[in-house]
Amino acid sequence: MPDLLGLLSYGTFFLVFATIYGLVVLGLNLQWGFTGLFNVGVAGFVAIGAYTSAFLTAPDYPDQIGGLGLPIPLGWLGAMATSGLAAFIVGVAALRLRHDYLAITTFGIAVTLQLVALNAQGLTGGPFGLQFIPKPFADVIADNLAWNLAYLAMAATLLGLSYVALERLVRSPWGRVLRAIREDETAAESLGKRAFRFRLQAFVIGCMFMGLGGALYAHFVGYIAPEDFLPILTFQLWTMLIVGGSGNNRGAILGAVVVWALWTLSGNVLRELVPAEHQARAATLQVVLIGLLLMLILLVRPRGLLGEEAIISRHTKNSAGEVQEE
Repeated sequence: MPDLLGLLSYGTFFLVFATIYGLVVLGLNLQWGFTGLFNVGVAGFVAIGAYTSAFLTAPDYPDQIGGLGLPIPLGWLGAMATSGLAAFIVGVAALRLRHDYLAITTFGIAVTLQLVALNAQGLTGGPFGLQFIPKPFADVIADNLAWNLAYLAMAATLLGLSYVALERLVRSPWGRVLRAIREDETAAESLGKRAFRFRLQAFVIGCMFMGLGGALYAHFVGYIAPEDFLPILTFQLWTMLIVGGSGNNRGAILGAVVVWALWTLSGNVLRELVPAEHQARAATLQVVLIGLLLMLILLVRPRGLLGEEAIISRHTKNSAGEVQEE
């Protein structure tokens, strides 16, 4: 029985993280999968959401800014708003860049944000991070497993609502304009569509989901530090999207689960096989393993496990030539 409870506790912990990553990857999928925006600064926007929610909801920190003690839902809304505002500022300055140049710019912004979090001790706690971040339901649910299950249910609900909202968005005329811009921006502009405005909207909305994911992470763990938002996080999230299938929201969520499962499994295997004095060096093998998985997926299924659905028309013809709606 204790082993079963331990397995259930670990599975719940795993699924909470997979759900949070799935939410962030949905935002990335809106940017890259549907709009073609090469954002390599994902970790920075996740960090903005995490720190903002901590500032708004945590108790008063001595000799630090923040700690307003606001309700947790207000912290999540604040995380989305701050991440969206930061994305708007970055987008106005950088979205006229293309492909590699946009990637370099967003990567530099993410590294800058991480360094600010590391050195601005009066604001972020510096390398010591922020502690005592409140956890929802903690006052009414004392059992750790029950609390994890409650948090999983809440995170899964938010993920489901986000999935439905994004599906409606990308299947609307607005979403079709995004795909048109991704495929041929010049042609879209020739039809009167202001490409920069649509690109900026997609960038801001995607970063808002990333900020919400960061806030969920902060309130689940109860502690955040700059080392939680290193560039390796962006690499993980991009791998999740590519493995699952960009341009497909279900693929984005599936990729988050698959890659996170491989990451945690490989970490457990390394801890069992590698002596303790070499585990820090052997941890880099996880990155190599994820890289090999990415190469394999690109060779076997270039469009990912669930690639983008090819929508040619709302109508199809049956064998008799009669028009039927799909």
